[in-house]
Order: sequence, then structure tokens, then C-alpha cells
Amino acid sequence: MNYDHTIDKRQVRSSFERAAASYDRTAVLQREVCDRMLSRLDYIKHTPDVIVDVGSGTGYGSRKLLMRYPAARILAIDIAAAMHSQARPPVSWWKPWLAVRGNQTSYVCGDMEQMPLKDSCAGLVWSNLTLQWCNDLKHTFAGIHRILQTSGLFMFSTFGPDTLKELRHAFRDVDSYSHVNRFIDMHDIGDMLVHNGFATPVMDMEYVTLTYEDVTSVMRDLKAIGAHNVTQGRRRGLTGKAAWQKAVNHYEMLRMEGKLPATFEVVYGHAWKPQPRTPIVTPELRRQLGLI
Repeated sequence: MNYDHTIDKRQVRSSFERAAASYDRTAVLQREVCDRMLSRLDYIKHTPDVIVDVGSGTGYGSRKLLMRYPAARILAIDIAAAMHSQARPPVSWWKPWLAVRGNQTSYVCGDMEQMPLKDSCAGLVWSNLTLQWCNDLKHTFAGIHRILQTSGLFMFSTFGPDTLKELRHAFRDVDSYSHVNRFIDMHDIGDMLVHNGFATPVMDMEYVTLTYEDVTSVMRDLKAIGAHNVTQGRRRGLTGKAAWQKAVNHYEMLRMEGKLPATFEVVYGHAWKPQPRTPIVTPELRRQLGLI
């Protein structure tokens, strides 16, 4: 068995570099989840001065956040430089000064597991469907906590364990390789947030099911948004014709009303960086410390 679910970060970067040009034509789910996250900000009283958009992609979320917080500065971070190339607005060669004066978004190429930003620089860290590409979520949360200002907000979405369960089922008895990335349960994510110093985490989830004509269309969409399997335990060569047909036959058993389902368990969460705790020094403790 080769169920190594460690994410190959070089493959992640390469995958999203290749997908950058086609991403916006296919990323319907990513935009929908982003919009649902944005609507949740209606119920949160918080006006950040600096927003870090982690996994910013082609800039859809960054632009929406800037519309909501027009006075804020956006730091857009993505592992793939080609995504930034798609996100940057075109600049007329004869009006560079106008672009500079009006530009509130800076672009940083980097990995959210090694956050390339200084301490306490952000009032809001925003992450739409990016956490699933992390190998060490505890370390990632520690880095996000570090760059947040006190009373800053971390808001995110990611995928839960039932994501692409149909695809996992289709390949279950085909071979010994991993075919779907590993996704973490929302309760475990909440525990990790608390462990890393975040306060009052709020977690919830929903299922979103997309439908397709055939299995090839499912795989084509995943590839177009850079979301195909990048685990260490994946098959390094092509799946054989017999194995592929067996997987297709398994998937076809799930066809409903003429369509093949692809389920995504979408997890939403937010948490705050609290004020540091101030120890209570009682008279007895002061005596023990020789202060009185």
C-alpha cells in the first residue's frame, strides 16, 4: 500500500502555475465559497488596516475584500507566481504613476506554511480553500497567529474529509496508490486553533455537490483549477487502461438523474488573536517573591 498523504509542495506550485491561465474559467466553487465567506463578515464588527489574503490565486477574494474595506492594504500571498500574473491589473506604460498611487495590493510569492511576513502586521488573515495544501496545520496556525495583530481576525475555509468521496470510492479497489488528498475534520481544526492561542473559534460546514456528465469531466475540472492529487503516495505514471476503466465503472454506479456527483465538504471557520493574559499578582505571591 502506498497511502502517503504528504503534500508534495513542488507539485502544488507546478500544478497551480500550469492552471493559472485556465483557473478563472473553472473555479466556480472557489468563487462561491469566497462569496459565502464574505457574507459572514456582515455579522462581524472588525475593520482591518492590513489584510493578508493567503492563497490569493487570481485575486478574486482580494478585489472583493478591497471593495468591502477600501481603506485597507492587501498583501496577496500565493505559492504560484503565475497566479499573481493573472491577478495584477494591466498597467498602461504611459500611466505608471497612476497605477502606483491607486494600487493598494502587494503581491508576495510564498508558502503559507513559512509565512514570509513580520510579526503583528495584519488585522485580518483571510484564507479561502488553501489550508488543505498544508502538511503541518499546527505550524501553519502558529505562523498565522504570529503575523496577526492583537484582536486580529483569522477567517478561512477549507475542505473536510468527505470531499471527493465519490472519487475515493471509485479508486478504492483499483490499486494501492492514494488518489485523493487527505482532508482534516473540522473539530480537529478547531482544537488546533485553540492549541495555538486563538480565542473563541467558530466552526461550521456544509456539503456542496457539483454534477458532471462523465468521470473525465470531473478530472478535467480538478486539473484546470490545480486541485488534482499531489500527495507523495500518488501514482507517478499513467493509470493503466484496465485500472482506469475499473474506476470509471465504480464511479458510474453513483450516477443519479443522469449525472455523476462530486461532493465537497466545505468547512468554514474564524477565530481571534486575544489580548495577552496578564497574571494576577496577589499579596501572598508578592510576599513570596520578596516584593513586600
